[in-house]
Amino acid sequence: MNIIKLNAINSTNDYLKQLTATRHVEHFTLVVAENQTSGRGQMGAVWNVEAGKNLTFSVLVKDLLLEINEIFNLNVAVAVSIAQALETFNIPQLKIKWPNDILAGNKKVGGILIENSIKNNGEIYSIIGIGINVNQQNFDGLPKASSLAAVTGREFDKEAVMLAIADHLKQNIGSLLHKDTKMLWNCYHQMLFKKDVPMPFDKNGAQFMGIIQGVTGNGSLQVLLADDSIAEYTIKEVQLLY
Repeated sequence: MNIIKLNAINSTNDYLKQLTATRHVEHFTLVVAENQTSGRGQMGAVWNVEAGKNLTFSVLVKDLLLEINEIFNLNVAVAVSIAQALETFNIPQLKIKWPNDILAGNKKVGGILIENSIKNNGEIYSIIGIGINVNQQNFDGLPKASSLAAVTGREFDKEAVMLAIADHLKQNIGSLLHKDTKMLWNCYHQMLFKKDVPMPFDKNGAQFMGIIQGVTGNGSLQVLLADDSIAEYTIKEVQLLY
């Protein structure tokens, strides 16, 4: 595993994309930065972290060759890998909030951004950006955010956390390559935040009650509604209120 360590960078995902555009980069190369100044989350959300306290890194996966209806499998594999790794550090009440936020209790401790591209020579690249709040304690103005240190009362070795995630990710991507996704999906659904619990949702300013049933293969959230019908919502179409 090739690891590139940087002090400060605007975005580890952008750095890795630029690197692959100009030279050969090994499969499963990791780029990690002590400070990321322009981190991004899902749908253009900003990922801000305190310099030196947290873990921001990106992983290059080459030629996974997922069909269009299988792309969300990679999201599942990454979210499950992070959760499995954090379990080894005894992080309590780990959950995956659809589509792929990592929670401890009901506080977000990690996020994922996956960007896929096809090169001119036909190679398929997936750049997996992972952000984990590790040792940061101050989350003023972010009531739903926390860190591994804040929820456990102890500090962590950031590199040890990163390597544990990388090890689980390598194993689970191997499962994807062999089309063995059942275990990953089972784990994802077992850890799905608020599954089978009546919860309020918001859709374009209108609130309604529903019960999360699961997630479809293409990443849509399945919600049981008051009339006993099951609706499917795409990412950012609805917001879970909690």
